[in-house]
Parts: sequence; structure tokens; C-alpha cells
Amino acid sequence: MSQHPAIAKGRVAVITGAASGIGLAAAERFAALGMRLCLADTAGAALAQARERLLRLGAPADDVRTVVTDVSKPDEVANLKDAAFAAFGEVALLMNNAGIGGGGGLFGEPERWRRLIDVNLWGVINGLQAFAPAMIGQGTPCAIVNTGSKQGITCPPGDTAYNVSKAGVKVVTEALAHELRNIPGCRVSAHLLIPGFTFTGLTTGATEKPPGAWSAAQVVDFMLPGIAAGDFYILCPDNEVTRELDNARILWAARDITENRPPLSRWHADFKQAFADSLARRD
Repeated sequence: MSQHPAIAKGRVAVITGAASGIGLAAAERFAALGMRLCLADTAGAALAQARERLLRLGAPADDVRTVVTDVSKPDEVANLKDAAFAAFGEVALLMNNAGIGGGGGLFGEPERWRRLIDVNLWGVINGLQAFAPAMIGQGTPCAIVNTGSKQGITCPPGDTAYNVSKAGVKVVTEALAHELRNIPGCRVSAHLLIPGFTFTGLTTGATEKPPGAWSAAQVVDFMLPGIAAGDFYILCPDNEVTRELDNARILWAARDITENRPPLSRWHADFKQAFADSLARRD
């Protein structure tokens, strides 16, 4: 399989949220492709364990650096950028993947709201502001991947703060793509990774992978061809939801606006059957 030129032996990937889940799965795959890695996470012990795992899998010790980083803090993200460039001299791939979830009902604890948005949204913004200018200035093929969520598109009720944070990631990444394509000579591409139901540390109440979920490795395996093809929206299915069903749900949500329906009508008692009927017609 051909890869995006940013994903190549000897080139450098910086991954936040790299100690577990999709971030660790991406690190494993990039290491297998011969990339050099700068891994960031808040959990020092888990981050050290992730590095040891990569070394056991055959990654050279000098090719795997770790930097304890709270992505919600701009100075720590700036330190991550400085550490990556000091160690390797370039960054070819930035994966803004760090995220937290849960506890974000509309009338939930304000501090939990702030922390969700600080990590999930500001963490991405901080990463872009720290790394993107230098990556653009390199003049080499590079890629920036931001991890979003389907919840940031269809916004199901019950986890509003998380939805808001991931909707923000979508908007920021779309703006990034627009900015990059309007910079003369820019060779940096932008991609929004939109996982489906994925078994990670954010999978509430699950100690083993539910049958309907994909593994983090499956998400990464789906992501790589999308980046190589130049896709911006990398919309992942899972073992329960097909791309066709995702399309139907996303279109229904958009038509709440164009058809002047109540917001979140998919979950509204007066429209629940109409939504089910629309899926039946699709089938």
C-alpha cells in the first residue's frame, strides 16, 4: 500500500494521547513503517510503558522519544514542539489525538466542561499553533491529523460538553485545510479522523472490546489509506455502523436546519418514526 509522503521511513511523527488507544496504535504502525516518534501524554508511567512496548516491537531506542505533555497548556505543547525538533530536526506528521470524555451533560459540573474543552479542543488548537508554522516552513510533504468524533457532527443528546469539543475540532480542522491550501507552496495536508465505535480508554464501562466496536488498530488501518488518498474526512465505520448508515444520520442532522425541524429531531418523539422510516427506505 502506498503511503502519504509524510509517512515514510526516517520521517518523524508527533502523536499526542500516545500512551493508549488510537494514539498508541498509530505509534505502533508508524514505528513498523520505520518512522521516528515523539510521543506525548500526561501519564508519565503509561507513556514510559508505551515506549517500552515499541522497543520490544523492534523500534530503535534513539527513534522513540517521550515528552510528558498536558495539551491544554500552550507552554507544554510549545515544549513538545521544541523537544521534537531538537531530537529529530523536523516533524512530518502531527497527530493531535489527545482527548478525554464523559461527564459533560448540559447542566453538568462547570469545571468538567472546562477540562473537556481545554483538552479536546484547545489541545488541538495549541498543537496547530505550535507546530503548523514550522511544518509549513520546512517545505517538505507533511500531514496534520486531528482526531474528531461522529458526536461532533450528529451531536447525540446526553454528552453535550464532549459533543461541543469535538464539533469545535471539526470546525478548526476545516479552517486549517482552507488555510493550508491557500498558502503558496504549502506542502502540508490536513485530515479529520472521525472514529466510529472504538474500544479505547474512553469506552465507558467496558473491560473488553464490545462486539460492535472496532479496535484502535482497525481505526489506524482505515486511516492510513485515507491520508494517502488525500481524504480530508476520514469517516470510520465499525462492526455495527456502515458508511451508508453514517451518511444517512449525518444528512438527517443537516436537514434539521434546511427543513426547519426541531434540533436533534432524530431523538425527538414527533420525528423518531420518520427517521426510522427514512432508514427503511434507504435499505
